[in-house]
Amino acid sequence: MKRGLKVFVGLACLFVIGLPVFAQPSSKSIETFIMEDFDSAGEQNYMYDGKQYSWDWAVNSSRFIAEGYPKTGYYEGVPNSLKQLYKGKDKDFKVFGVKTAFNRKGDNWFEVYPTADDKPFEIPFIGTVTNFDFWVWGANYNYYLEVMVRDALGTVHVLPAGSLAFNGWKNIIIKIPGWLQQHSHLRSGPADMTFVGFRIRSDAEEYVDDYVVFFDQIRYTSNSLSFIYDGYEMKEISFDDESSEGEEDK
Repeated sequence: MKRGLKVFVGLACLFVIGLPVFAQPSSKSIETFIMEDFDSAGEQNYMYDGKQYSWDWAVNSSRFIAEGYPKTGYYEGVPNSLKQLYKGKDKDFKVFGVKTAFNRKGDNWFEVYPTADDKPFEIPFIGTVTNFDFWVWGANYNYYLEVMVRDALGTVHVLPAGSLAFNGWKNIIIKIPGWLQQHSHLRSGPADMTFVGFRIRSDAEEYVDDYVVFFDQIRYTSNSLSFIYDGYEMKEISFDDESSEGEEDK
């Protein structure tokens, strides 16, 4: 009885091991997407779901902002680490800068966010994002940086990105929490997680009369095939299309 059982288990294992490789396909396709390098303002041509998107950047601030602020602009500059990637190439490097001044200390904040047609625009992520990173220039003030994303259910989440109490350029890397729902199964509403913007807060005791920050190269690492399945393109079919076969047969 025992020998017969061993032989049976051995044959079963051999059968499973001998299955064709395509029986369990791998859906992993890790890519790094550059969302924004600030070198071509308003001409990013970011591809998402077969369409191209471009945007500009704007700043919103809390109530005690000084008159004439915030000030923004695109300026020549680049972190040395990024410059080496384009060594020998003729390229104009730009960064996005913000200068603020507040009338008093306290819980002051400002938000840096993309816009399209003079309205806030949320940039959709491709695939399932694992890491989000960017370069930021710190002025060594006690200010704190946050990244805002909207999940596929419509809820905005604030992800802490640490203190800006350092001098010069620093690469900030944020791991996207696994519990954050990045895709929706619903046919209506947003399909994927989107990038809302950055928020910077001042420490209650820090000076706020003259503050400057710069941003460069926003990118993310994603499993771009994690939500693609056989027949994925059929979810976009419109039943109002009069040229469908169903209409022609009538």
